[in-house]
Amino acid sequence: MNAPRAILLASASPRRRRLVGWLGIAAEVTATHVDEDLSLPLEPGDLACALAAAKALEAHANEPDLLVLAFDTIVVHDGQIFGKPADLDDAWRMLRALSGRTHDVVTGVALLEPGERSPATFAVTTPVLMSVLTDGAIRAWTADDEFMGCAGAYNIERHLASVRTEECFHNVAGMPLCHIYRALSSNGLRGVPDGLHCPVGACDAALGRTCSLGPALCLPD
Repeated sequence: MNAPRAILLASASPRRRRLVGWLGIAAEVTATHVDEDLSLPLEPGDLACALAAAKALEAHANEPDLLVLAFDTIVVHDGQIFGKPADLDDAWRMLRALSGRTHDVVTGVALLEPGERSPATFAVTTPVLMSVLTDGAIRAWTADDEFMGCAGAYNIERHLASVRTEECFHNVAGMPLCHIYRALSSNGLRGVPDGLHCPVGACDAALGRTCSLGPALCLPD
């Protein structure tokens, strides 16, 4: 029996690898090595999409027969763009700036169909309220290296920040699940594996809350 068809997830993020399973589909995983140049003269959504598209194209070059799903996540605070911290001092700078304030997390999504040369892209923006972070809290969070792989130097799943129920929590984790479900379930998109299902139930169960955004995105118009 042939193995079920998979998508290609162009991300080394452990969170994304776990979350893509909530869509009910098989995924192969590959890392990309695109220079995440945050100085490009683009609006945040366009910047995140451009970086995600570059990752999709790199992954597609090695697996042209699979549907590629790629991402880039950035944090926007007071007109500044924060990506992953360069080092511990940079992480402290970001976390002190974000502490107790609201910022935006923007995730660019790129979908590259088999045989195509350019990906379809879209961006999702989520307002996030950061907890007030004492030096002790920052020191505890940065005691291991997890922060180095996180835009803005934090992981929403570690309860450092909060998101309203009408916003996409997992967009802040780098994967706007219901938006992706809607895109993958669009008519005519080639390479989507069998078994795709709406992730709202899994998301609500994991977070212990009822999302008001997911059903609006996942249910038919």
